[in-house]
Formats: sequence, structure tokens, C-alpha cells
Amino acid sequence: MAHPSTQPSGNALSAAFIVIAVPLIGAAFLRQFLLAEDWRLVLGLLALFAVVLVVLERLPALETRIETAFARQSRLALLVGIVVVLGFPFALGGNTYALHLCVISMLYAVLALALNFQLGSANIPNFATGASYGIGAYASALLALNFGVSFWLALPAAAVVATIFGFLLGIPSMRTRDSYLALVTIAFGVVVHQLLNNLDFTGGPNGLVGIPVPELFGHAFSDPLVVFGHALPPQANFYYLSALLVFISIVFAERLHDSRVGLAWNALRADELAARCQGINVTWYKVLAFAVDAFLAGFAGTIYAFYVGFISPDNFTFLVSVTIMTMVIAGGMDNILGVIVGAFLLTLLPEKLRAFSDYRILFFGVTVILFLMIRPQGLFPQRLRRYGD
Repeated sequence: MAHPSTQPSGNALSAAFIVIAVPLIGAAFLRQFLLAEDWRLVLGLLALFAVVLVVLERLPALETRIETAFARQSRLALLVGIVVVLGFPFALGGNTYALHLCVISMLYAVLALALNFQLGSANIPNFATGASYGIGAYASALLALNFGVSFWLALPAAAVVATIFGFLLGIPSMRTRDSYLALVTIAFGVVVHQLLNNLDFTGGPNGLVGIPVPELFGHAFSDPLVVFGHALPPQANFYYLSALLVFISIVFAERLHDSRVGLAWNALRADELAARCQGINVTWYKVLAFAVDAFLAGFAGTIYAFYVGFISPDNFTFLVSVTIMTMVIAGGMDNILGVIVGAFLLTLLPEKLRAFSDYRILFFGVTVILFLMIRPQGLFPQRLRRYGD
């Protein structure tokens, strides 16, 4: 029998092993999924992921142990996560398409985290996240094309513009609730799309072309990124930029979740009338949720515009908002990890199921339904708040 004094050391080593192993296994799985070209391998990897979800569902103690390990070894987990993210482009072997999918997935992860403040934390349905995404993209692109504003100045400026529109949407939305509130956000998204499609200065249906490439310390993002003598494709520049935005969004989300604002949003989700009776300014916190959603969406839209170099109204349709909402629900509402996993899964699935041609969307829908049958509350469900830990 082990001496009691050795138990804390053993627990620490076990937690450290879990914290190191889980991200490495996850990164290896993602790499294989990104590089898989044979549809049978893709389905096999999806089946393996489903098996993992079944195991976690049947063995909640295992999931709890993993969560506890990450909570106890938070600094090590952060270090391992940074190393994995920084080294991931090298593991892709210069595959430009895989890097492109990573960039798009991370931008959608930011959009999903933005919507999660409303849908997950406060239970406010919002079908206008795609519109805020488009506002950020067009605002930054117009600043760059018409006034020569650099990417680094257009980035915060576009976020501010998107936030203003978020406030403009949030204020009239306060007179409605539930399904009627959803209809207001749908209408706002349609109006924004029609304006982008018909105004002359936005380029109409032809969009905006020739958005300049960002530069940093004389390095253009259209050039390969050379790290320690190893050249990475130009997409790696936007990969690291998008990864930084995801990291900032995660920190932002965690800080808000643990703050009085996050508590107020959760109170609204539980019972709006009870929250109002406790002195919570319901109107203010609802409008704030709209503004925060638009703020992060503006950042994502700016990076997308400068990444692809061309934007049009078709990039920001109502379907984009529906997709983002699906990511939040399927991943797990009010769960940061779940939202990010849901964003990656729903971004990569349509691309990896192209082998099924016309039946691709059908298989995509069936796959999502099967995952939700395994985990009805989302891939990584919402957790109860803990106080005094």
C-alpha cells in the first residue's frame, strides 16, 4: 500500500500526463482528419470520434477526471496548448488546403464564441451574427480600399462599427421576446444583406475586390512564413493571426463567464422575471450581449476580408448565421470547448464529405444528428457553476 504522502505526487503526475496526452491526441486526430482524402478514412475517423463520445457518455467519471486534471494543471495545459498550436502548421507538411481549412475553422470558432454569449449564456436567440460578420468585413475593406487604412487600424475600427450596429439591433429587440426576438434578428440580417447587395459604395452584388494584404514589420502576409529556416505557406500567416484571435476570444469568454456580467446572463437564462426582481438591469445586459457578439464578429470579419482579398454579399447570408447557431447548439451551449469543437466539426465536415457529391449535405445532416443522439446536450454539454472552489 502506497504511503499517504506519495498520493499527492502521484495525482499530480497523473494529471500532468492527462493534460499532455489529451491535446496531443486531439491534434493528431485533427491532423489526420484534415489530410484525409479517402472518404472511407474520413468515415472511419468520424466513427472513432463517435466511439470516444460514447465512452465519455457511459463513463462520466472519466470525463470528470479529465476536467479535474485540466483544472489542477491549468498552467501546464496552457503551455501544452500553445506549443501544439504553434507547431501544428509544421505537422501539416506544407498542405495549403489544410491550413486554409484551419483558418476558416478558427474564424468560425470566434463567431461561435461570440454567439455563445447570447445563446449559451443568456438564452437570447440571434440570427444576425452573420450580418455582424459581414459588417466587420465590409467596414475594414472599405477603410482599406477608399482611405488606405492599414489592416492593423482597420481591425479595431471595424469591430467598433460592428459593435455600434450590435447596439442598434439590441435596443429595439428589447421590446420582443423568444420567437419574436428571433424574427427581429432574422429581419436585421436580411436588411443588412440587401443593403450590401444594392448600395453602390459596397460594390453591390459584385462585392469588393483587391483588398490589400496585411503587412507586419515589412513582412507581407502573401509571402511564405520562414521559421528557423523552415518555410511555411502564406496561409500560415493568417493561421497564427486567427489562432491569436481565438486565444483572445477564449480569455475574453472565460473572464466574462466568471464576472458579474456572466452571472447576470446566466440569471436571464434561468428566469428573466426572477432576475429582474433581484435588481438585475435586464435591458442593459441583453443589449450588452448583442454588442459583445457583434464586437468579436467584427474582428473575425476583418481577418476574413483581408485573408481572401475579395468579399461579396453572398459570403454573409442568413445561412451563415444558421450555421453559427448550429455550431453553438451542437458543440454545447455555454461551454467554450464544446463551442470550438462544434465550430471545427461543422466547418470541416462539408469539405470532407465532398466525395458524396450531391448527397454531401444529406450525409452532413445525418452525421450531426447521430452525434446529437449520442450526446443530446451537445458534444461537450454545459456545466453547472461552482462557487468557492
